[in-house]
Amino acid sequence: MRSVRMRILVALLVLAVVGVGGWQLLPSQDSGGATITVGTTDSVTSLDPAGAYDAGSWALFSNVFQSLLTYEPGGVSPVPDAAESCSFAKDSLVTYSCELRDDLTFSGGTQVTAEDVKFSFDRVKKINSDVGPASLFSTLKSVDAKDLKVTFHLSSPDATFPFKVATGAGSIVDHTQYPADGLRVGSRVDGSGPYQLKAYTKGKKILLSPNSRYKGAVSTGSPIELRYYADPEALEKAWKAKAVEAATRQLPPSVLAALNPSDPDQRVYEADGSETRNLYFNTRSGSPLHETDVRKAMAWLIDREQLAASVYDGTVEPLYSLIPTGITGHTTSFFDSYPDGSAGKARKLLESAGVTVPVRFTYGYGLGSGAAAAEAKEIKRQLEASGLFKVDVKGYEWTDFQKRWATGKLDAYAVGWVADYPDPDTFAGPLVGTDSTMNTGYSSKTVDKYIAGSRQFADRSRVAADFRDLQQVIAEDVPVVPLWQRKEYIVTSADIGGGQFLADGNGVFRLWKLDWI
Repeated sequence: MRSVRMRILVALLVLAVVGVGGWQLLPSQDSGGATITVGTTDSVTSLDPAGAYDAGSWALFSNVFQSLLTYEPGGVSPVPDAAESCSFAKDSLVTYSCELRDDLTFSGGTQVTAEDVKFSFDRVKKINSDVGPASLFSTLKSVDAKDLKVTFHLSSPDATFPFKVATGAGSIVDHTQYPADGLRVGSRVDGSGPYQLKAYTKGKKILLSPNSRYKGAVSTGSPIELRYYADPEALEKAWKAKAVEAATRQLPPSVLAALNPSDPDQRVYEADGSETRNLYFNTRSGSPLHETDVRKAMAWLIDREQLAASVYDGTVEPLYSLIPTGITGHTTSFFDSYPDGSAGKARKLLESAGVTVPVRFTYGYGLGSGAAAAEAKEIKRQLEASGLFKVDVKGYEWTDFQKRWATGKLDAYAVGWVADYPDPDTFAGPLVGTDSTMNTGYSSKTVDKYIAGSRQFADRSRVAADFRDLQQVIAEDVPVVPLWQRKEYIVTSADIGGGQFLADGNGVFRLWKLDWI
């Protein structure tokens, strides 16, 4: 999605509106408090921060919960939100402390305490949900709370820990309302974010009202109704029928490709986001994709250019590395290793390894996930055209899909990845580290060494070499094949402002920035 650079480039949002004065980009002070309806194809896995690690859930968490830290629009470094201040101990990356604000309350009226913060982090690790964010806190050993001070003790140096604190995994919950050793059930949320959850209909909609008790880094916004659509076509229908004032993640590729910035009835925002999509492989013994040469053969056959053109109408860019362009450490390791889409080289690999062809395996994807069905069909076509593979493609409801890959029930599965924070670490440990979120069964001491080594640098511009070397190992072992990276597209009606701030690649979904003009 981005060009090669040696430093982190924050996604720059480009407002493409013709014939509209710049003064109109600022929210009116007289919006009347009317609800703004936002449509998306994302799904919410859980209302409990300990039980979800996906874009749809975290988009909600950004608004109803607070973390100690957050990101300003375009920011690369986290800033205080629930915290008054945070810092590592002098000359140490293993002790991190935050001083909590003294004026915080949960939406129900109870005070937010340091004990609530400790409780929130402890329960994420203790519950360790299959589809939760516990893996983000792999270096967190223990948490202390005293008065307004929270101290995190890490098992090894981790300069990225503040970034992780600022994510949905760091959401602070009321310790009197959430169980310590299990996920909360029901449709209630007790957070201290800029919004309160007023109503929730699973898979349909969420109503959010401004939280008058909120104190922190941002301001509250207009009431919001989030509507969830089964697929991009359903979202397109709602947008054309004016059933939503804003549409994001994801209209059909053909619609995105045809968006007209000069249309006076809409505003089009295009961001160089950090969303990627990869094809993951079950590398465990017994899997038909266990042998490295089988996975290498597949890497020779995947045609990303064709995928981007035929399935996505040019709205995505082919990706040849784990880390997208624009993020420190990006390379073209898969292009360098598998440059010419050679069926002959793939066949030779399998013959040398004594593998019987065609190799049969199951390929899973999430229903309603953008153009995932068409993508799966195209990848099946590319692999089977060689005569070397036979692919059984199956789509699953999103929550079921997550459970299946988390429990090793799929041979291969395509999953989109939205950066948790603007750092290459978010594309490493969670995706290819030992016990990674993607649960491929892959484990490499060399890869783990690069990940751990990179976390010792507070100056994140110094980690490029580690991540370039890591990606070369991944290209050789092929637990995953990168497919594409995508820009962020947000479309709003002409009378809605703030869309350019909604999402910008640093993991925060700023519904409070939307307002009537």
